Amino acid sequence: MIMRPGQPLLLPANPLFIWFSLMLAMICNMVAAMSLGGRAPWLPDLLALALVFWNVHQPLRVGVGVAFMFGLFMDVHQGALLGQHAWAYTALSYLAITIHRRLLWFTVPSQALHVLPLFAAAHALELAIRLLSGGAFPGWGMLLAPVLEAALWPVASVLLLAPQRRAHDPDENRPL
Repeated sequence: MIMRPGQPLLLPANPLFIWFSLMLAMICNMVAAMSLGGRAPWLPDLLALALVFWNVHQPLRVGVGVAFMFGLFMDVHQGALLGQHAWAYTALSYLAITIHRRLLWFTVPSQALHVLPLFAAAHALELAIRLLSGGAFPGWGMLLAPVLEAALWPVASVLLLAPQRRAHDPDENRPL
């Protein structure tokens, strides 16, 4: 991976940590849906955030197929039209993988601005599928969800890259 000048060298990502973070994000989505008596439309989709993060940072390990699988899990859990989340997560992952090389050249706050349209497109696709299948409009509060997901991007970057960061080693003789 080509890195920006001044960006610290990261350790390889542990596949177990990647899967753990995705499962934890899915569980958080499920708990939020159960605790609020159904998913509130303004809540950020933490699973979508984690999927996009890993699609950008590890596109060979977390791809479109993984997004489709997690989307089916969310459809079954929420009792939604089968394929509603799966299609939205698949499109979101495809778009994230498409821009992942360019996105990594930006700072983390700039990355958040670049992933905002991706999150908005995924929510719009999910809403379109819901409305085409005869579902009810969830309300205008749903416009807040992509903004909150983009606002959580720096937090996700710090938390999910933490295990890969090297400890500061003041050895002057070592080039890396």
